[in-house]
Amino acid sequence: MGQRVGYLRVSTVDQNTERQLDGIALEKVFTDKASGKDTNRPELTRALEYVREGDTLVVHSMDRLARNLEDLRRIVRELTGRGVRVEFVKESLTFTGEDSAMNTLLLSMLGAVAEFERSMILERQREGIAIAKAAGKYKGRKAALSQEQARELSERLANGESVTALAGEYGVSRQTVYNYRVA
Repeated sequence: MGQRVGYLRVSTVDQNTERQLDGIALEKVFTDKASGKDTNRPELTRALEYVREGDTLVVHSMDRLARNLEDLRRIVRELTGRGVRVEFVKESLTFTGEDSAMNTLLLSMLGAVAEFERSMILERQREGIAIAKAAGKYKGRKAALSQEQARELSERLANGESVTALAGEYGVSRQTVYNYRVA
């Protein structure tokens, strides 16, 4: 029998994962503090690379693994295809690759609910920002550079200076330098 490997995820660094797999015996745990909007999460990648045939990946709930139905189904299919069981504690469902039609239906339905929930969160967030902007309370993100720095950066870029060198000098990312190029 293989290892029981836990995967925990919360959306922000100030949230905690204590309640997720509390009291469940696990040999190894991977924890991400990142959005579930996609699968670009370092600890998820490590967990998926770590588990082997005979192991069980234990996740608190489907929405902790993925908030996108396509991603959720793909991850479960790939893991079970490698002989890894996937267990969702909250939903009391385990996937082995030899799943019943009912389990497959529940995975799709509950995964769709998680995706819908994320869409609703984003919609409420956009509405809140629009209301705050209308009230003059939301100014957006502070610019990385002052107007003077942006003008200077644009000129230096136009004169052929290296994007990488300028990014280092101004303490910003290369993408930020490219963004100011059109400014």
